[in-house]
Amino acid sequence: MSSGLLDRPEGTGTGATYGYRHLLQLLSIKIRQREGQSLDTIRNEVRELTGDALERKIATSLAPALNSGADEAVTHDDDMALRWRRLAVANGIEIHVREDSPAAREDAVIAMREAVRAALGRADIR
Repeated sequence: MSSGLLDRPEGTGTGATYGYRHLLQLLSIKIRQREGQSLDTIRNEVRELTGDALERKIATSLAPALNSGADEAVTHDDDMALRWRRLAVANGIEIHVREDSPAAREDAVIAMREAVRAALGRADIR
């Protein structure tokens, strides 16, 4: 995005690489745009937030919309007997959802996948 909303990538041109913070910024920008905020307002918010704050803001925005229970504490993620569902979002991007989670509902998984795709802003991965 040339509007100055995102941090600068490492490198230039086709060698540019984007990190986790860039993904968080994209998600935050898309969420705020859907909420009707102007790009100027979003630009100021994104610049002022740390990575942790961006994560919390995104989780807070997405969890109620998905009604998935993703905001509830999980006490047994390290149990190897649990089964996980892998959902491809784009080349090199996956979502992993534990099968016994309320977020494993088909409609919730589709909503998560589409939210990430929308945040990426790439029509070629739909």
